[in-house]
Amino acid sequence: MEVPYIVLGIVIFLALAFDFINGFHDTANAIATTVSTRALKPRVAILMAAVMNFVGAITFTGVAKKLGGSIANPAELQHGVYIVIAALISAILWNLLTWWFGIPSSSSHTLIGSLAGAVISAEGWDGINAGGFTSIIKWLILSPLIAFTIGFIVMWVLKMIFAKSSPHKVNKGFRYSQVATAAIQSFSHGTNDAQKAMGIIVFALMAANVQETDNVPLWVKVSAALAMALGTSIGGYKIIKTMGTKIFKIEPINGFSADISSAAVILTATAAEYPISSTHVITSSILGVGSAKRFSSVKWGMAGKIVVSWVITIPISMVIAGGIFQIIKLFL
Repeated sequence: MEVPYIVLGIVIFLALAFDFINGFHDTANAIATTVSTRALKPRVAILMAAVMNFVGAITFTGVAKKLGGSIANPAELQHGVYIVIAALISAILWNLLTWWFGIPSSSSHTLIGSLAGAVISAEGWDGINAGGFTSIIKWLILSPLIAFTIGFIVMWVLKMIFAKSSPHKVNKGFRYSQVATAAIQSFSHGTNDAQKAMGIIVFALMAANVQETDNVPLWVKVSAALAMALGTSIGGYKIIKTMGTKIFKIEPINGFSADISSAAVILTATAAEYPISSTHVITSSILGVGSAKRFSSVKWGMAGKIVVSWVITIPISMVIAGGIFQIIKLFL
C-alpha cells in the first residue's frame, strides 16, 4: 500500500526512540556488576558502555535481518507500516513502565511480543510466520538457561582454583579484570539489542515498498547505533541497583564470572543471527554465579519477581500492541 513519507518518518522516530530507551533501560545489564563492586565509577562505566554499544551495533546486521522476516512477511501485510507503529508504541510504553519500577524486563521480549500482537490484530493468526516466531521464542527460552549453567560452571571452577587464596587479593585482581569484561559485555549488548531497532525500520521500509531486500542501509545502522549509545550514556540507575545489589551481594570475582558468561552467550546468539534478551541472559548469569557461590546467598524472592516479569512481558505486549493497532485502524 502507498504510505505517506510522514508516516515512515513516524516509524523511524519511534524505532530510534525505542532504541534510545533500550539504551538507558538495559545499560544496567552491561555494567551493574562493575558498578556494584566499585571496579568503575557509575559515570565512567556508563560512558564506556555507550562507546562499546555503538561499536557493537555497527559491527553486525544478521540479527536485524532475522527479526522482522521471522515473525511475518512485511511484503504481504496490508497495513505493515501501521503494524510497526503499534508495536513500537506498545514496546516503548512497557519499557518505560518497567524502568520506572526498576524491573529488569526484556526490551527484546516486549518488541517481539508487540510486533506479533500487532500482526495478529491486523491479519489474524495466519499473518504470523509460525516457524520463524517459534524459533525466536525457543532461543529466548533457551538462552537464559544456558547462561545460568555457564555462569554456575565458571564460578564453580574459579572458586575451586582460588579456594586457598586470599579473598582480598583475588577480588583486587578481578576488580581490574571486570573493566575488560564490562567492555566486552557492552559490545555484545550492542551487537544484538541495537539490531532490533534496525530490523524494525527495515521491516517498515519493506512493508512500504521503499526497499525490496532485508539489507540494512548504512544510515539505519548509524542512527540506531547512535540512539542506543545516547540512551546508554544516560544510564538506568534504578535497574543497576536491582541487578547489582538485590539478587545477591556481588564481589569482583562474581561480577567477572557473570560478565564473561553472559557475553559469551550473547555473542554466540549474534553469530547465529538470533535476537535474544540480554536482560534475561545477564540476570541468569548472575543467578548462576550466585548459586555456585552459595545457593542461600541468592535472594530468590527478588529473582522470582524478575522471572514473573519475563513470563508476562510477551503476552501483555501482544495485547497492548493489538489494542493500539485497532485504535490506529479507526483512522485509516
